[in-house]
Amino acid sequence: MKFSKLSQLFLVSTIGLLVATLLTACEIVTIDYVFVASSAGSGTSSAGQIQTYDADSETGALRSGQPTVLSGGSNPVSIAITSDYANLYVANQGNSSVVHFALSGSGVLTQKDTITASSAPVSITVNAANTYLYVASGTSSATLTAYSLSSGAIGSVAAQTPLIVPGYSSDSIVPTGVTVLANNNAVYVTAYDQSAYNPGGTTSSTANPGWVFGYTVGSGGALTPASGSPYKAGVKPSAIAADPTSRFAYVTDFASNQLIGYTIQSGSVLNFLINGPFRTGNEPSSIAIDPRGKYIYVSNALDSSVSAYVIDLSTGTPSGAVNVTGSATNSTDTQPVAILVDPALGRFVYTANQLGNSISGFELNPDTGAMTPTQATPYPTGANPTALASVPHGNHSTQATTP
Repeated sequence: MKFSKLSQLFLVSTIGLLVATLLTACEIVTIDYVFVASSAGSGTSSAGQIQTYDADSETGALRSGQPTVLSGGSNPVSIAITSDYANLYVANQGNSSVVHFALSGSGVLTQKDTITASSAPVSITVNAANTYLYVASGTSSATLTAYSLSSGAIGSVAAQTPLIVPGYSSDSIVPTGVTVLANNNAVYVTAYDQSAYNPGGTTSSTANPGWVFGYTVGSGGALTPASGSPYKAGVKPSAIAADPTSRFAYVTDFASNQLIGYTIQSGSVLNFLINGPFRTGNEPSSIAIDPRGKYIYVSNALDSSVSAYVIDLSTGTPSGAVNVTGSATNSTDTQPVAILVDPALGRFVYTANQLGNSISGFELNPDTGAMTPTQATPYPTGANPTALASVPHGNHSTQATTP
C-alpha cells in the first residue's frame, strides 16, 4: 500500500524529530560527579546523607545522579576524595565518625570502613600520594590526626598532635579547616582561640584569636611543627587552601571579612604576602583554587555571594575581584558554606548553600576568571548542605600552572 503525500510528510517529520531528540540527548555529556553532604531531615541529629549529581560538560547544569546514600552518622561537615578518585571520606560531627566509601567510575558510592575520632571532626583532607588521611577535630581539646591509608582503607594512627598556642595551653582552640600541600610535604590547620575570640562576651586570654598551625610531614607520617608555628591568621579563620604548586596558602577570615595570603618557605614556614590581607564579602566561609592555580573563589556566607580573584603567578598576590558585570560578587542561594571548582576541566564553580538547601552553579571564564550562572541554578539538595566534593567522569586534562 502506498502512503499519501501527507502521510509521507508526517513520517519524515516524526523521524526528524526523533533523530533530533537523540542527537540532543547525546550532546548531554557528564563531565563531573558532584557530591554534597547534607541531612535527611531538619536538625543536627538527623541522619546525614550524600547526594550525587551529574554535571553537564557544556552548561555545568546539575541533575540527579546515582542514588543517595547515608553518610554513616549525623551532621556531616566535610568530604575528602583521593587523588585517584577511587575513595571518598565523609566526617560526621554527630557521632564523631569518619566513614570511607569506595567510589566507582560511574559515581556509585559503597560504604566500607569507619573510624571514630577522638573528638568531633571538623575538617578532613587526603594527601596527593593517598597515604594519609588528615583529620582536624575537637572544640575544646583540638587535635590534628594523621591516619594511614592502604588501598583507601583507613588504618591506624600514624601521628597525632594537639593544637595548642604556646604560652596559652589552657585556652580553648577551635579548628576550622585543614589542607595538605600538593607535594605532600606539609599540612596546615586553621583554628581560632575561643578564649580570645568571644563576641558579645568576656575574654580570658590575650592571645591572638586566629592561627594557622603548620607541620612538616616526615618519615612514617610524623608531624613536626614548622618553625614559628602557629602563625597569626586574623580574627576567626574559617578555611584554608594551598595552590597546586605548593608555593602559596590562603586563609579566609570570617570575622574581619578578609583573605589572608602566605608564601610557603623552606621547612614549611609561612610568611605573609607583603601587600595583604585582601578584602572579601561578608563572613567568608570557604575557599577554592582552580586546578591551574590561576583563580581563587571565596564563598561569602552572609552576603550569599562568591568573590573571584586572579592570582599573580610570580608573587601569589590575589587581584581585585573579577566579574563580567564589573561588580565584586556573584549571587548564590542563601548562606554558601562550601565551594569547589570542578576537577575535570576547571570550568565550573559550585557552592553548597546551607540555608538555601541547594547548590549554586557558575561557569568560569578560563581567560579572566569571571563567572556566569549555570543553567537552571540553584539545584535542590537535602536539608542544610555543608560540604562538597567532585570527581571527573572520564579522562580530561586541565592546563597545569608552572612557576
